[in-house]
Amino acid sequence: MRRSTRGFTLVELLVAIAVMALMALLSWRGIEGMSRAQNQLQTRADDNLSLQVGLAQWRTDLDALVSLAGTPALDWDGRVLRLTRRHPLTESASIQVVAWTLRAGQWLRWQSNPISQRGEWTSAWRRAQTWGQTPSAEDRGLEVAVRELSQWQIFFHRGGAWSNPLSSEGAKPATEGGAGNTPSGSAPDGIRLVLDLPAGPGLSGKLTLDWVNPVLTGEAP
Repeated sequence: MRRSTRGFTLVELLVAIAVMALMALLSWRGIEGMSRAQNQLQTRADDNLSLQVGLAQWRTDLDALVSLAGTPALDWDGRVLRLTRRHPLTESASIQVVAWTLRAGQWLRWQSNPISQRGEWTSAWRRAQTWGQTPSAEDRGLEVAVRELSQWQIFFHRGGAWSNPLSSEGAKPATEGGAGNTPSGSAPDGIRLVLDLPAGPGLSGKLTLDWVNPVLTGEAP
């Protein structure tokens, strides 16, 4: 006896194709979601790394502050923080001028070439001030973008209290408690940095970092 053979009907084929298409769609969405999550994690990791590198450079600059006769160690005008520091890559006793500012939502750092003459320092000090406001094409080539910021604030610790460096309390020398006179432009006992990180896929919110003058802790190199 012949056994009759029977194939799939058109309806069965359409149902099978629809099921496979649905499974493929669900698989694609799952892969897309995993890829999106991986990209978000990578963005957050990169953002965190760039911020950590920037904060490490901030502390390094402050740790290397130099107070020379007639040469301010640092100056904050509410827009640009300028400081005089030891040059890290030269064997001679040369220095350099470093500046930090916030421009167009970017936290930026600028540094001069090695300096060995007072005239060079004066030129670099003025140049750092101009760079913070109207940078030239040459100065833009010397700046490094650290991270996006909404805003930033700086406070000085002098005379046992934190104060705004631009206020009368923050600008006047600390004379109480036997602290003695503080020369204009000298390094304070501490500097507080407050960063407002914008909302986004990376880190966000307010970040506060306190720096303590190594002279007070006996860790000055």
